[in-house]
Amino acid sequence: MLKLAPAAAAMIGGDGFLEVNDQQTAQVARRLLDSGVANPRPQLLPAVDDVTVIVPTRNNREGLERLLGALRGHHVIVVDDGSESPIDISAFTGGSGRISVLRQEISRGPAAARNVGMRSATTEFVAFLDSDVVPRAGWLEVMLGHFSDPSVVLVAPRIVALDIESNDLARYEHSRSSLDLGPREAAVRARSVVSYVPSAAILARRRVLLDEGGFDETMRVAEDVDLCWRLEESGWRLRYEPAAHVAHDHRVTFRHWFTRKMYYGTGAAPLGERHARAVAPLSVSPWTIAAAALLATLTKWGVFGALVAMGTTVFRLRRTFVELDQPTRVAAIYAARGFGSGLWQLASAACRHYWPVTLIATLCSSRIRRIAVALAIGEGIADWLKHRETGGLDPVRYIAYKRLDDLAYGAGLWRGAARARSVEALKPTFGG
Repeated sequence: MLKLAPAAAAMIGGDGFLEVNDQQTAQVARRLLDSGVANPRPQLLPAVDDVTVIVPTRNNREGLERLLGALRGHHVIVVDDGSESPIDISAFTGGSGRISVLRQEISRGPAAARNVGMRSATTEFVAFLDSDVVPRAGWLEVMLGHFSDPSVVLVAPRIVALDIESNDLARYEHSRSSLDLGPREAAVRARSVVSYVPSAAILARRRVLLDEGGFDETMRVAEDVDLCWRLEESGWRLRYEPAAHVAHDHRVTFRHWFTRKMYYGTGAAPLGERHARAVAPLSVSPWTIAAAALLATLTKWGVFGALVAMGTTVFRLRRTFVELDQPTRVAAIYAARGFGSGLWQLASAACRHYWPVTLIATLCSSRIRRIAVALAIGEGIADWLKHRETGGLDPVRYIAYKRLDDLAYGAGLWRGAARARSVEALKPTFGG
């Protein structure tokens, strides 16, 4: 909920824009941006020459050559993280003085490689690009504008697929890559729609990252999530800018794809040790849990109880909207949306994070088995409708890959928790 005083509301023009030109408009703009109600439209751009591009790489000569071809004219530091054959940039850049190489004889991981490159840079901003990406035209300029807001420390582009149709996995990743955070711009905040951004492509203020300790070099996975959440905890703002595109060379052979998804899942355990509440795989209200459990009984009394739970939610919300013209109607709409979102979370978690528990439950009850099958199909169809792309997979193949995607991630999640001997990454949270 966001309520503006009449004077603040009057600052917003009829076209929906608020121009920041003094302290008062800046305060209103900050509140609108921090609440997620508004998005920025910067007018000033730092210079591209104020950016150094850091490229960590290991044994990916082909990808590096492709990337450097797209970075001509930029200041670039390549950090060779213990490649078996040392990288010789002059072999495919003509000895450009704007590209330098730092070599680590022993691989220390991408987090350490990025930190090494960042400490060697001298510009105000650093862009981190993995060697398996290719930035599209205008990617840097679009993101640089956000730094006209002095509180913004990091901006990330949309990660799109480099290969969109070579096989079924390529088409699935084109629609549902773990790195693609969608077409809607947003503030990056833990437990929000865009809760982090991947380090495959980000742009940041170098000095702030150095002051905050950079990437955690003890983490081999999810170090980008940890960085985002530490910056947020320190009071900095982060932005996701989908108008900027960087293409990623997704893994599209089944073995590499499946193991990578498992690898992503193992990152939840170290995050749980550092950011327990933010990493919870499920966060729903007790009323949603109660209504869903009652509906799952598939009985008349269950449906009646679910309606009572929903009615209670509407009654509680109505007090929030009492100053509006139709508080009951507005409360009912938001209660229905919240319940739908909660059911989506429950279905997704049952198929992804908690699938081992779901599997055991299906072996114990035929009713649970029927519910689990319905959830797996229903959630898959809803996900396909939400993410489908032109030329993408049909629903049957999409759902099959989505379930395998969830199987791999969930397996990695439980494996990581077992290795860390911690259940923090598995614990749900229940809000009011």
